[in-house]
Amino acid sequence: MGTIQIENVSFKYDQMVDNLFNALNLKIDESWKLGLIGRNGRGKTTLMKMLLGQLQYQGQIISNLNFYYYPQTVVDKDVPTVEVVKNLAHLEDYDLWKIEIELEKLKVDVDVLQQEFSTLSPGERTKVLLAILFIDESGFQLIDEPTNHLDIEGRKIVSDYLKSKKGFIVISHDKSFLNPVIDHVISIDRSDVVVYKGNFDTWQEQKERQDQSELAEKEQLKKDINRLHETAVKRENWSRQTESQKNRKHYTEKVHLDKGFIGTKAAKMMKKAKTAERRVNSAIDEKKTLLKNIEIEAPIELNYEKLSHPDVFVQVENLRLQHENIVTPTVDFKVKRDQVVSLIGPNGIGKTTIFKQILGLSQPFEQTGQIHVANNLKISYLRQDNELQGTIRQLAEQKQIEPELTFSNLRKLGFERYLFEQPIEQMSQGQRRKVALAVSLSEEANLYFWDEPLNYLDVITRQQIIEAIKKQHPTMLLIDHDQDLIDSVSSAKVYLHY
Repeated sequence: MGTIQIENVSFKYDQMVDNLFNALNLKIDESWKLGLIGRNGRGKTTLMKMLLGQLQYQGQIISNLNFYYYPQTVVDKDVPTVEVVKNLAHLEDYDLWKIEIELEKLKVDVDVLQQEFSTLSPGERTKVLLAILFIDESGFQLIDEPTNHLDIEGRKIVSDYLKSKKGFIVISHDKSFLNPVIDHVISIDRSDVVVYKGNFDTWQEQKERQDQSELAEKEQLKKDINRLHETAVKRENWSRQTESQKNRKHYTEKVHLDKGFIGTKAAKMMKKAKTAERRVNSAIDEKKTLLKNIEIEAPIELNYEKLSHPDVFVQVENLRLQHENIVTPTVDFKVKRDQVVSLIGPNGIGKTTIFKQILGLSQPFEQTGQIHVANNLKISYLRQDNELQGTIRQLAEQKQIEPELTFSNLRKLGFERYLFEQPIEQMSQGQRRKVALAVSLSEEANLYFWDEPLNYLDVITRQQIIEAIKKQHPTMLLIDHDQDLIDSVSSAKVYLHY
């Protein structure tokens, strides 16, 4: 039986001050179905690259397994998909039945093999590349965020597919996707890396218990520190007063106490005071080691300006959009004050197109039906893509937002300070998404249009978003494929179908 042994491995990128991994030790069995969980930027993809031998590190990784990585790089997309498959999987024509079997399990028509890869939908590309990954039954698959381009139905299909496999590591931030798939979790926390036996729910329950234990210990230690500090101050004040009094003339004349006695007693009290002070300092140092793995110390908040009127912010009546062969379904819905309305439907049905039409953005679509948006609303639009440029400060100033508010929101989202002055276009997709989210959180708004806000975001950030929406009840029109988000925050659901 194969294993992966990671022994005393340390690694950091050149621009980093501290190690991303420091003396990491893990032992993984080849039969485990592992979910890799952690904040964006914590090193999930880096760990996969180290397993693949793509990065130089200190320590050693010992394994007899063949590693395969998703998403693979497709150099030429303007060729038939079958050529992409043969190139990436090293298959001959007589072995193509292997890919056809995997595609059928993923409910993809094998005819896509004859189409150019560039013409496939994002969901079809994802499934083809995953199918390639599992052709070699002796391989160990490293799957990096497969759900980003999948709708709710697609996520269910891929989840069922992976459920039938064994021996892989998958990075995903979708709880509903992960829970039925995995039997172990690798959690990359703030100060260590821990392996749990169980699924996402198991990890979450144990993490919450650990956080509560750390918080309780912190509160008790704070009380101890205050008590020790008060004792130290009292003893030091008494010893200083006693020492000053032994030289006062009236004191010696009236009381006739021996100066040496008083001095000795004062010295003892000062010594006790110094001992108490050292205990306080030691307790403070101990406190610094607490909360080492608590990810959320301050909740995020939307800069939401609640209005007392109107009752209806957006009303869509018999809306249908058409351009050439593209036609959206006809939809009717309202977005009322303090209501979160979710648009739900498969990829490509026109959800983002409807968003843009309501916002009055330029599109080549012919419209039938009516759109009514209340006057003088402050609208914050979180786009689906991450096409941001410049620095965070420049982006905030363009949006007329106080940069420090954006930085504060980013810190709450677990964003590293060293990234604050870096060009956004050089950041990872998860980091870019957090920048876009922090900007939207910082904008003054009466109404939010959020288009797939959870794309590329880690599980901790997803939970922060859910909690903020549930607490503040903003007026929002929402698109996402994360079932947990939709079920948790939606006041109303609008299903798009033909």
